[in-house]
Amino acid sequence: MKTIKHIINLKAILVFIASAFLFSCSSDDDGIPTYSGTPGKAVLTLPINNQECELGDIIDNNAAVTLSWEASANTEKYDVKIVNLITEQVTLNVGVPTNTTVVRLLRGYPYSWMVSSRNSGDIITQSDVWKFYITGDGDSNNVPFPATLASPFSGATVKPVDGKVTFEWLSESKDADGDVLSYNLFLDTVDGNQTPKEEWLNLKETTIDIEVEQNTIYFWHVEVSDGVNTAISATYTFKTGDTDSSIIDGKVVSTSAEILDAIAGATLGEKIYVRGGEYIFNSTIKIEQSGSASYVISLLAYPDDETRPKFNFSSMSENSSNRGIELNGNFWYIKGIDVFGAGDNGMYVSGNSNLIEFCTFSENADTGLQISNGGANNTVLNCDSFFNADSTLENADGFACKLDAGTGNKFIGCRAWQNLDDGWDGYLRGNDNITTTYENCWAFKNGYLKNGSVGAGDGNGFKTGGSDDKLLKHNAVYTNCIAVGNTHDGFDHNSNRGNITIYNSSAYQNGKNYSFSNTNPAEKLIIKNSNTLGEFGSLGGTILDVTNNSWQDGIIVTADDFKSINYSELSSARKADGSLPDITFFHLKADSDLIDKGVNVGLPFNGSAPDLGAFEY
Repeated sequence: MKTIKHIINLKAILVFIASAFLFSCSSDDDGIPTYSGTPGKAVLTLPINNQECELGDIIDNNAAVTLSWEASANTEKYDVKIVNLITEQVTLNVGVPTNTTVVRLLRGYPYSWMVSSRNSGDIITQSDVWKFYITGDGDSNNVPFPATLASPFSGATVKPVDGKVTFEWLSESKDADGDVLSYNLFLDTVDGNQTPKEEWLNLKETTIDIEVEQNTIYFWHVEVSDGVNTAISATYTFKTGDTDSSIIDGKVVSTSAEILDAIAGATLGEKIYVRGGEYIFNSTIKIEQSGSASYVISLLAYPDDETRPKFNFSSMSENSSNRGIELNGNFWYIKGIDVFGAGDNGMYVSGNSNLIEFCTFSENADTGLQISNGGANNTVLNCDSFFNADSTLENADGFACKLDAGTGNKFIGCRAWQNLDDGWDGYLRGNDNITTTYENCWAFKNGYLKNGSVGAGDGNGFKTGGSDDKLLKHNAVYTNCIAVGNTHDGFDHNSNRGNITIYNSSAYQNGKNYSFSNTNPAEKLIIKNSNTLGEFGSLGGTILDVTNNSWQDGIIVTADDFKSINYSELSSARKADGSLPDITFFHLKADSDLIDKGVNVGLPFNGSAPDLGAFEY
């Protein structure tokens, strides 16, 4: 087999990510509107972040790649910058007049890319930085993406716990070739490049506890290997404080009044720790302050308490103004909080770039967690929303990114069950052509009440979109998602006119499993590597790209293909770190006809081809 061996050094690339791009502006073309205000931020759409991209024509070892983004306001032209993460070669497309461009790139490498919006004024607005793979010719080995260091942050002062610090980084468990990744951690007081201890090599997990000295400056980085190629992360530095394990680096609160005061007075980079127990609130908690990309404000459950903090709003009357938490600020990290019984939404997010992790939203009188009013680039990670219902028994979803929500929001590892209306609602009113991403999310038994009876809500698992005039586009991307036992549709079109992509997902025992109509059709419907047991439903769209699914190619699916079809497992307790429970539901047996019947869409897989459904054998 032919292989490519490389070592990635990202220090130079970090300069590109952190620095502004200064491009000279050419004169405006005739007929192009001119603007002088601040250009809007371009929202990248394709290639999908951290995935293998779809290729156009291939000449020699170069492939045509289409880069697309959502058009930004107040913008005349765009500058596109692509960086080969191995060779550090830079490709520039300057002065692109539309929100798409085609470039030719060398195959077999990972790349990063970003878009700068500009006009006749002096201000340039940069997009986020995304990454993608271009696979080689089939005989080469693709280089893994470098790890993203998560904790300790660079520049942080860390209080060791029992003399140890926890190191965490973000990385896929497998690369685009399906190779299992291992990690080497480098930690020292010199430069982060000294020979590591033996026990820090060939790690299989993305976290490790290491003994450290107090009041010492450390440097660290992580190297990712697929057995052939190695990728090197950035190097971070941090300082340790005292080794007294009773010290928490932040403000500790243990009463409702202290919580409100701490939130109202929160400053850049501050951490607020809430002791376990129940806290009663009779009015909305409004979060108005903002952190920054470098100094996120955190509201966290106190570590290792036996009980979680429960914010109880049940003394509120049912009213549209009686939300539990309103997150209007930007750059907040909220983790480990249970939100219960609000008179409207449990949490309403209108801010940007927030992370909500390992929280629950239950028995609220409207949607458990809703993103609206322009809220963009928020991530909801490992959260549960259940038993939400209003008194009319007609409304309340588990999660919603709807109405006038912004773009770039993500739901990862979340579950929604027994919510009166939908598990997820993407209905639009007041915004158009936004994109929302769903990864490893489970929607089950929605439309049923807590007591098991059927309510008057819609009862969809994933309502992809829809609008009053049936013209608005809510682009939606679903990967490894499950819709099971919902009273109406598992994956619901609802006259969404956007682009809908469903990869490696499963639907079972819904009123209709996949429901996409040719009336008010989606602009494009893509379904690949997905499965169902029973009738698949209906598929319609202006452009259809539906291949390699369990209802195609003569495949016959029976209960014997699966280890279990008992979906009561889906509501099992999460793991201690908040990740989804280990289950057997819809996992394939070794002799299933659904194994290796898929097509490569850029997600990790085992064997010669991806399997069909949400779980790879």
